[in-house]
Amino acid sequence: MSEREYAQHAGISRGAVQKARASGRLVLHADGSIDAAASDARRAHATDPGKQPAGRAAVKPVPAAAVGAVAETLREQGLPAPQAAGGMTYLQARTANEVLKAQERKMRLQTLKGELVDRARAAALVFRLARQERDAWAGWPARVAAMMAADLGIGAHAMQSALEKYARQHLAELADVRPEFR
Repeated sequence: MSEREYAQHAGISRGAVQKARASGRLVLHADGSIDAAASDARRAHATDPGKQPAGRAAVKPVPAAAVGAVAETLREQGLPAPQAAGGMTYLQARTANEVLKAQERKMRLQTLKGELVDRARAAALVFRLARQERDAWAGWPARVAAMMAADLGIGAHAMQSALEKYARQHLAELADVRPEFR
């Protein structure tokens, strides 16, 4: 088979056939013509699946966990995602990998700029702030009871007891609130 015939047979350009011949990916007969069947097999083994013509790329089995991760990444970017492992293409996996690498670089840059914080550190800061708020509420009745009692003309002890009761109720309601970190 000639270069031109093989190019048409393989669905590639004549220049690609010439490159494949120069790199040793084609099997040649003694007269210099191309052995199509043997060359197809050698090219399939040596060629990147993403660069093979449509319909010729072999789809290897992909673990379900990997398909799920790739599908999630593709959906986040608004791209079509495979439904099952058999539907995963090399191009989809490569696209998802590039998107993930770009996201990782973006996060690293945001961290360097101080725009992104460590989750454990943020949780510790929120906990410390909540504890300070709770302590401020718990100490408030003792600080203001005497002043409020004088303004209202009632006993300071009764005022402090009432304020402490309502402050505890309020703190009990706040204890049920749990922050969610995503």
